[in-house]
Amino acid sequence: MRPTLDEYFMEIATIVAKRSTCLRNQVGAVIVKDKRILSTGYNGAPRNLEHCLDIGCIRQKNNIASGTRHELCRAVHAEQNAIIQAALHGVSIENATVYCTHQPCILCAKMLINSRIEKVIFGTVYPDKESLDFFDKAGVRVEQFSPR
Repeated sequence: MRPTLDEYFMEIATIVAKRSTCLRNQVGAVIVKDKRILSTGYNGAPRNLEHCLDIGCIRQKNNIASGTRHELCRAVHAEQNAIIQAALHGVSIENATVYCTHQPCILCAKMLINSRIEKVIFGTVYPDKESLDFFDKAGVRVEQFSPR
């Protein structure tokens, strides 16, 4: 059966997530406008730094709960990397949709809002309800993906 566009782009986000170097959550993001992929990103260490796959996860070592203390993570989030890639290549993501394997955290929500993303479609719920409040107050449409 032919996938819907949402199924298609979420499947691509899932494949992008396979490049993640995070030990806790493999997250992928795909930014789309007019049925065209503008940018992708996955979570992992900043450029030229060691990956958690190689040196371990400080969050796991210190038993830091998911959805908290984002600043203690060495990874750049998938949504952040997708925004950065668009910027590096001079691609406007204004009024685009982002497909994320996981609900964006509050830090990513703020970046997506300021990037003028129009819609967020995510798969797995993330324990950060504040991000959903920010999206709502900023007028960004949010949907949890549910395949047919």
